Amino acid sequence: MLLDTSSLYFRAYFGVPETVRAPDGTPVNAVRGLLDFIARLVQDHRPDTLVACMDFDWRPAWRVELIPSYKAHRVAEESPGGPDAEETPDTLAPQVPVIDEVLDALGIARVGADGYEADDVIGTLAARTEGPVDIVTGDRDLFQLIDDERAIRVLYPVKGVGSLDVYDGAALRAKYGVDGPGYADLALLRGDPSDGLPGVRGIGEKTAAKLLADYGDLRGIVAAAADPASKVTPAQRTKFAEAADYLAVAPRVVRVAHDVDLPPFDPALPAAPRDPGALEDLSERWGLGGSLRRLLAALAG
Repeated sequence: MLLDTSSLYFRAYFGVPETVRAPDGTPVNAVRGLLDFIARLVQDHRPDTLVACMDFDWRPAWRVELIPSYKAHRVAEESPGGPDAEETPDTLAPQVPVIDEVLDALGIARVGADGYEADDVIGTLAARTEGPVDIVTGDRDLFQLIDDERAIRVLYPVKGVGSLDVYDGAALRAKYGVDGPGYADLALLRGDPSDGLPGVRGIGEKTAAKLLADYGDLRGIVAAAADPASKVTPAQRTKFAEAADYLAVAPRVVRVAHDVDLPPFDPALPAAPRDPGALEDLSERWGLGGSLRRLLAALAG
């Protein structure tokens, strides 16, 4: 099981009331919500291994170099001229280091790589792993990794983590009309304002899916748009010609990496905390209470 950790703690932050606080009054709704998420996932799915995949770089320079608008609107205003900092709610940012410390004390593998997003870590681990892989994320970009032959699927939280939509190849085709690799092409054609990806003007999700059904993949669509004998409409030919520069670089930006150099780590799900003393101190300091107890019970079970 591979967790898109920031996606999950963002959901926890907005799904758990900010009235959930530590003894000193500091909000810990994201921390406790994430622990409850993991407890429920472990209890319901019983993974043998679990990795919390981290964003060590949420807006990699190599992606920005290719598409300067990539996530540009999410850069915090106070960081012009310096390293990009993601716009994060004031009461969430202080909770992220606490999440890191708690996962480390529990012994849950926490893995990231400089210059890469969690998506790239997930893509790399999915490519390396034999056997079933469940990716838990609220980010549709990772639908591109779905692969029935290798039993890779996505568990997509609908409400909390107790309600998950399970996406395998059949579910993906039923909803979007594409397979896993086809989803990356659909996403870059459609564009995504939340990631600063312009897409191809006038090509929405349904049109992108139809073009992919007709011509196979992005390369086939681009070739057809340049072929006067194809059935691509004159208006679409114009749109693809206008988007040529974008289409030349978008695949590298949208497709997750599969070859990230990762540090050594132990993905085995711990039955007991790696550092009980540190965990007890963290629980007392931050008032982790029932959330931590539920996760420890799930791990022990």
